Amino acid sequence: MKPVVVVTGVGGGIGQAIAHAFADAGWTVVGVDVREVEVDAAARFIQADVSEEASSARIFARVNEEEGRLDALINNAAIQICKPLVETTPDEWDAVMASNLRSVYLAVRHAHPLMQERGGAIVNVSSVHAIATSANIAAYAASKGGLLALTRALAIELSDDAIRVNAVLPGAIDTPMLHSGLTRGHLPEGQVTELVRALGKRHVIGRVGQPEEVAQAVLFLADRERSSFVTGQALVVDGGATTRLSTE
Repeated sequence: MKPVVVVTGVGGGIGQAIAHAFADAGWTVVGVDVREVEVDAAARFIQADVSEEASSARIFARVNEEEGRLDALINNAAIQICKPLVETTPDEWDAVMASNLRSVYLAVRHAHPLMQERGGAIVNVSSVHAIATSANIAAYAASKGGLLALTRALAIELSDDAIRVNAVLPGAIDTPMLHSGLTRGHLPEGQVTELVRALGKRHVIGRVGQPEEVAQAVLFLADRERSSFVTGQALVVDGGATTRLSTE
C-alpha cells in the first residue's frame, strides 16, 4: 500500500512542488489549501482553513476515513505580512500566527492518532527568517522562529511513537510570495525579474532557489529510509545566504 502524506498550503509554489515530489516518489498525496486550487499531483484535495480547529479535525477525520493511514505530515501553509512591527495591527499579527504556527499545533494534535501506531514523519516548512532576518517582516520571522522551536519540542515529545519531526528552512525561493515581498505589488513584471536576479547574485550559489529544490529536502526528511536517524533538526535550503557575514 502506498504511503500517505498530507501537504498543507498545497496551492502555493512550494506546496505544489512538494505534492509533485511525493507523487513522483510513489506516495498518495492529500493536498490541503484554504483556496480551491487545482493540484494534479494530489490524489485528494481538501479545501480548509488549517488554522481553525473544526476544519483541522475534519481534514484528518477524512484522511482516516478515506485512506486509513498517515505516514507523513508536511506543514507548509503560511502567510507573510511585510511591514514594520509598529504598523502591524493586532489582527494582522494574529492572522500570521494562526496560519503559520497555530495551524501546526492543530494539525499535529489531530494527525497524531493516525500516526502513532506505525510511526512516521512530520516536516515543518519554517524559513531562514527563523535564524537570520531583516526589517519589516517581524511577525513572519517570529512565527517561523516559533515553528523551529516547536519542531524541536515535538521531536522529543513524539519520539516514543516513532514519529520524527524536522524542519526545512527555505531562503529566497522563486515563488509568488517572494515576488510579493520584493515588490509589494507595485512594479511591472520585468522589474520583478530584475529584482529576483539581483537578489540571487547575493547568494553564495549565485541565484535564488526553485520550489522543487525545497521539495526534495522535504521528501528526504519524510522518507523513513533516507533520514531514519534524523529528528529535531533544521535543514537550511538557502543557497548559502545565511553562510556569508552581512559585513562582508
